Amino acid sequence: MLAGEVYSAIDPELISELNAVRDIVHEYNALRPSDTAGRFALLKGLLGDMADDQAIIVQPFFCDYGKQIKIGRRFFANFNFTVLDEAAVTIGDDCFIGPNVSIYTACHSTNPQERNSRCEWARPVSIGDNVWIGGSVTILPGVTIGDNVTIGAGSVVVSDIPSNCIAVGNPCRVIKKID
Repeated sequence: MLAGEVYSAIDPELISELNAVRDIVHEYNALRPSDTAGRFALLKGLLGDMADDQAIIVQPFFCDYGKQIKIGRRFFANFNFTVLDEAAVTIGDDCFIGPNVSIYTACHSTNPQERNSRCEWARPVSIGDNVWIGGSVTILPGVTIGDNVTIGAGSVVVSDIPSNCIAVGNPCRVIKKID
């Protein structure tokens, strides 16, 4: 799965791991918002890497495996942050994620017979430093977003976005370069 090769999404070992992570995510989402120490402790055990103790992920938060997610310093994600991390998801320093943002790494065939086999593959997502992702943005598998980028609310990011720009739309496109 992590190598980007085709795998069975119904493999019992993967299902067991998914269920264990969903239990932790459920526990995280059930914590009182004022329990910052408890939230941080659960995140630290769930995520693959947290660069510092200043990360904030507002509940509810959802992910598949957690351990493939790496976040940089001073990270903030608002309500309903969803990460399907079948492949690596790397997010840089000083990134802000708006509400209802989804990052997907899992890929499925467009051929119905192949899709119904429950075989899939995954592609990593990488987000640079100083990135602001507006509310209700969807980032698709294999996308790289450069440094110093703003992604406008409601965008669907289907391809790489270079550094130092503002990008919006469906599909998301650069509308302005930033010096």
